[in-house]
Amino acid sequence: MDQLFITLTTGIANGAVYGLIGLGLVIIFRSTDVMNFAMASLSTLAIYVALSAYGAGVGIVVALVVAVVFGALSGVVVREALIRPLGQGKLFAALVVTMGLSIIVEHLIGQYWGEQPRRFPQLVDGTISIGNSNLMLQDIATIVLAALAVSAIAYLFTRTPLGSAMRAVAESAETAEIMGINAHRVARTAWALGMALAVLGVFLYAPKTGVSPVILAPVLFRAFAGILLGGLTSMYGAVIGGLIIGVLDNLAAAYISAGFRDTFVFCVAVLVLLIRPQGIFGRQTFERV
Repeated sequence: MDQLFITLTTGIANGAVYGLIGLGLVIIFRSTDVMNFAMASLSTLAIYVALSAYGAGVGIVVALVVAVVFGALSGVVVREALIRPLGQGKLFAALVVTMGLSIIVEHLIGQYWGEQPRRFPQLVDGTISIGNSNLMLQDIATIVLAALAVSAIAYLFTRTPLGSAMRAVAESAETAEIMGINAHRVARTAWALGMALAVLGVFLYAPKTGVSPVILAPVLFRAFAGILLGGLTSMYGAVIGGLIIGVLDNLAAAYISAGFRDTFVFCVAVLVLLIRPQGIFGRQTFERV
């Protein structure tokens, strides 16, 4: 039972990371109709910047702030420099641009910091003994910080004028413009928020795996599995889907085989999508033809 509790808690911590990344993807997608495939590489770049700042002598908390701010700014720059000039409705072009940007950023990271994995410091050191097993304080910190971040986003979208504007743009950018809402300002905010959430998740996850230019590819795919499972247009679904993926992933590794953890998780996700294609919390849409 002790081992099961540790496995579940660690799975929730991993799922919280997938949920943060998935939430960032959904916020950007709902506000701009762009699926940001460069999120993993841009987040990795932010983590390397934070690692360099930490190596220069700043504290780990300051390094976290540096990473989140850098991630948010990178989101705004990418949106303004690469996505906005494409215009509305260029979904395939935006997809190709973000995928190409991901490859370029990964190459630049490898050229500047090298290809070898690097150790990343924990935000909180130490463990708690539970029976014969140990629970890392980093996992507890991950769950707490992720919960605070999701709560802040929920407050933003439900209780503030900016959140109301972002929800209006998500429903219909054209209608929001007619109502006097600046859709471009909302889009910039969405990209900044989405990237900030993803960087926070990666910062909390990096101590487990270390950092390298392509270390986040599996994490991004698990986050995608989470948002598909929860519902592509649902922010709550992205978080809950990420938590489900994290717990299933950890249970499969602990009780089936570490080599088949992703296979098991994606089989479950595909099964759910076959039964409910819009995801658990997604809305079914109908189109007149």
